[in-house]
Parts: sequence; C-alpha cells; structure tokens
Amino acid sequence: MAPGRRDGSLMREKTGRGSRIAAAIAIGVLLGCVFAFLFPNGFFSPVPAIRNRRLSKSDLQTESSSCESSEKISMLKTDIMGLTEKNAELKKQVRELNEKLRMAQQGNGHAQEQLVVSGEQPKAGPFGTVKSLRTNPTILPDESVNPRLAKILEEVAVRKELIVALANSNVQSMLEVWFTSIKKVGIPNYLVVALDDGIANLCKSNNVPFYKRDPDEGIDSVAKTGTNHAVSGLKFRILREFLQLGYSVLLSDVDIVYLQNPFDHLHRDSDVESMSDGHNNMTAYGYNDVFDEPAMGWARYAHTMRIWVYNSGFFYIRPTIPSIELLDRVAKRLSRPPPAWDQAVFNEELFFPSHPGYVGLHAAKRTLDMYLFMNSKVLFKTVRKDSNLKKLMPVIVHVNYHPDKLPRMKAVVEFYVNGKTNALDPFPDGSDW
Repeated sequence: MAPGRRDGSLMREKTGRGSRIAAAIAIGVLLGCVFAFLFPNGFFSPVPAIRNRRLSKSDLQTESSSCESSEKISMLKTDIMGLTEKNAELKKQVRELNEKLRMAQQGNGHAQEQLVVSGEQPKAGPFGTVKSLRTNPTILPDESVNPRLAKILEEVAVRKELIVALANSNVQSMLEVWFTSIKKVGIPNYLVVALDDGIANLCKSNNVPFYKRDPDEGIDSVAKTGTNHAVSGLKFRILREFLQLGYSVLLSDVDIVYLQNPFDHLHRDSDVESMSDGHNNMTAYGYNDVFDEPAMGWARYAHTMRIWVYNSGFFYIRPTIPSIELLDRVAKRLSRPPPAWDQAVFNEELFFPSHPGYVGLHAAKRTLDMYLFMNSKVLFKTVRKDSNLKKLMPVIVHVNYHPDKLPRMKAVVEFYVNGKTNALDPFPDGSDW
C-alpha cells in the first residue's frame, strides 16, 4: 500500500475516535446536568436517616412526656390536698382572729367597723325565701380565767350546758326544795354557787354539786349579808366566768320547782332565752298598744309596741360576745349609784335600741313558752282554774309573783308530783299584802 493512503486512513481513524470521545463526554456532561437538576441532593441523601433519627427522638420525647405528665398529675394532686388542708387551717385561724377582734372591738358599738368573715357575699333569694342569720357564734373558751371552776364544769356539765343557782343561808329551805325537785326529775347537770359555808356544807351533806368562789371582799360582803335583790345582782358578775370558759348556762333562782328537764325544751337559736313575767299571749309575747290623746284630734291615736319583762331569775344564756357584753353592762350599772333593780336593768339593756347618746346591745333573744316555763301568776290566776290547762305538765314553775314562796313551792310539788288535786286551792291569786 502506498504511504499516502495509509497515512490518510490513520488520520480518519484518529478523527473518528476523537469524535466518539467528545460525544461520550458531551453525553456524560448532559446526563450529569439532568441528574443534577432532578436529584439536587444526590442519590444517597442523608436526609431520610436524619428524619428517622428525628422521628425516633420525637417518639422517645412523647413517651417521656407521658410518664412525666403522670408524675406531675400525682404531684399536683398531692399539692392540692396539702393546700386544701392548709386553707382549712388558715380559715380556722381567721375565725379565731375574727373572734378576738370582735371581742376587742365590742365596746365601740359600731358593727360596720367589725371584721366579718363570711366567704362570698350572698345574693337575695326569691320573694319570701330570705332568712337572716339568727345565732351568734360562741367564743373560744379560756380556761385560764378560772382553772378550778373549769375542772368542776368539765365533770358536771352535759354537752357544755348546766343549770346554775347562787345561794346563801338565807334561802336554804327553798334551795332544798329546788335541788330535790331537780334530782327527782333526773337532771344531772346542775351546780350551786355556794356564797357561804352553810350552803357549802348543805350541798356536801346532800351530794349536790357546788362551787365556792375564792375569797373576794367586795362580793363576799354582799353574798353573806345582802338581801335577795343584792345577791341576785351578783349573778351577772359570777356568770361571766362560766361563759368565758365556754359553757351555756341556765341561770336559775332557787324559788323554782323543776318538773321536766329544761334542756329538752330549749331552742338554742338566740343569745338569751328567757321566761316571761307576762300572764297571757299578749303580755308574754308582745302586742300593739294604742295610746289615745284626744287633744291631738285626727292624730289622737299613737301605736306603741309593748312586752312584759323577761325574768332575770330564769334564763338560758349562750357564751357569745353579745351575751358577755350584756352581763358586763348589767353588772356595771348595778355597781354604781343610784341603786337599781337587776331585772329592770337586764331588760333595758336587752331591749332598748340604739339612739342618740346610746348604743344598743346587738343580742338575739327568745321568749320561752309561758305554759312550759310558768310563772306563779299564770299558775295561780289562770291555770289552776282551767280544767284543760290543769292537765298540762310545766317544765318549771317559778314562784316569782308571791312572797310566801316556800309554802307555794311545796304546794306545786304536791299538785304536780304527788297528784294532790286540791294542793293549790288554799292560796289566793295574789299575795296577802
């Protein structure tokens, strides 16, 4: 073959191989661009693994969060219980502080200045359904006032209640009828405040619970030698200690015959529950009394409200702030001139309203049933003459209207206890004066 032809062939072969290489390169570059456009993150992207790791971590966090939530709920429940108990304790402390505050402020007479803890303010209900609070809260007992008396009361009282009577030797015979009737009924919670040694010895010999006060010159001089009215005035000072110790007291004179247990017939909804000196429904429970003054012409008639007095020889008193204030007011007035009758002062402080120059007592009061807690006027003037009323059994009979107390007390026992139907007949309606 000629050299020229062989060289031409070689040249063509080289040129074809170069073209194929160039085409392959061009195709590779083109495919690279296409794949670069379609798979910008490459064929083996780390994103799925990261995503899986993130999901796994999220799952773990969810499980962990669920466990933590259960623990937190348990902790919250424990905290709520603790806070509830703490809240109850704080409420108790607030009530105690409120009572102390009320006691400290009792002399200022301004109810609006006293702290009242009553929770949320109430809304008035439908017409005819609204009822106000009737019963004041009792005070916190303070045994430091009289530890010896506190120990006696703890043994004698029943449900923090008892009958209390003051007595000196001047009323010994009536006192014997008094405690004999109490024993007959079976009343266990009663106590005699012995104002002298004679009464203390009488109580000892008859197994009657008694308390003799520590020596007090001011009280002892009245207690041993004073009249019945003078002795009666002492009870308000002495009674205060019983209330401070947290006891409700049924204060009783000794000219009373017990025929039923009085604690079964009390309402306990007021500071003071007292028997009345009234002799019928109007006088005992109150009435509208019309005053007539003709000179006033068209306005001649003036309406007045009247009620006969409560008997300060028989009343039930609860240990509340108004009750203690009542005792303080009465005792204070009786200790200074001019001389006053304790029953009159007792009623004035209970009933007189606030007016210019005077702050009235904010005490709740109840009049006891006049046929159950009977005075001697009701018995001798009305009951003994009525065939139906004679069948009733009173709780007590108080011989307060008549000076011949001892024989009438004995007649009451004969009539109601021993069944002697004519036992009351010999006595006049009133006194022999």
